[in-house]
Amino acid sequence: MTRRSPPTERVVRLLDFFAARPGQRFGLSELARELELAKPTCLGIVTELTAGGYLVRDPRPVTYRLGPAMIAAGRVAGEGFGASEVARRHLEDLSKRYGATCTASAVVGDRILMLQSAGPGRVKLGETYPFAPPVGLMYVLWDSDAAFDAWLAKPPAVPVRLDEAHLRRVVAECREHGYLVESLTSAGRRLYSLMAGVGAEELPPEVRGLVGELVSSLGERVYLGADLEPRRKHAVSLLAAPSFDAAGRQELVLTLSVGESITGAEIARRGAALVAIADAVTAESGGRRPRVQSSECGSCARKDRIQRTERGVRTTGSR
Repeated sequence: MTRRSPPTERVVRLLDFFAARPGQRFGLSELARELELAKPTCLGIVTELTAGGYLVRDPRPVTYRLGPAMIAAGRVAGEGFGASEVARRHLEDLSKRYGATCTASAVVGDRILMLQSAGPGRVKLGETYPFAPPVGLMYVLWDSDAAFDAWLAKPPAVPVRLDEAHLRRVVAECREHGYLVESLTSAGRRLYSLMAGVGAEELPPEVRGLVGELVSSLGERVYLGADLEPRRKHAVSLLAAPSFDAAGRQELVLTLSVGESITGAEIARRGAALVAIADAVTAESGGRRPRVQSSECGSCARKDRIQRTERGVRTTGSR
């Protein structure tokens, strides 16, 4: 069990409160009420953060707002995610083109971190998710076989049975086509909401069991190439594509939300647009796209490619 620090959690909660309300000022009583803190406790926190420059105290009336130390910290932190800054501009363009929410995220340590967002949807930047099955497949799809194997070998975030052969087939297709197409049920969305910001070990055993049953009941909602017919509509949650670093390793996952049924032909158009954006981010951040990697299920992918050619299907995707 990971050891938690309630005092630190209160500080983080206060900073998150300010970060979610840019440019706003709050008095001590309002902060204490909104954060459900005792007023003396809240005063101690804001006093220390003000002394460190993380908050600024305005005297008339007495209110608090984010301070210059947050700017410096943000700049330093941003240097480690340069590609995400490059991605922001491209995601804004893509979002305007389709009127959709677009995001950039990456694996940091053992968590998936939301780095950028553009568009109408409410996406909390800095939100994290466990990087362990069944969460995180798209973050290893275009990486090395070793990276995929390491993710698959992780203790699962929740008890779940995974079809390894099917997952490897998904990897083969997504590496070939450059993007994935994912369909999530409402239950799947609730799963991500539950896991947001929570370590798997923090869930009570009975909750982990229930979530595992939920995942098992969902099944694998996967679109492979043979599933996507150009003229038929398919319910799509999102499309995702990778950017790469200077070593040719997968760095970011860029997503384009859909949230409706669209034709296979439209999926192909949006997928191509997303891949073009991802390639631009790779190039502008000094990365390089690796050659398409082989996989244990390459023969499966080749067989499906022949079938798609015969049927006129030119796109694929998966979860």
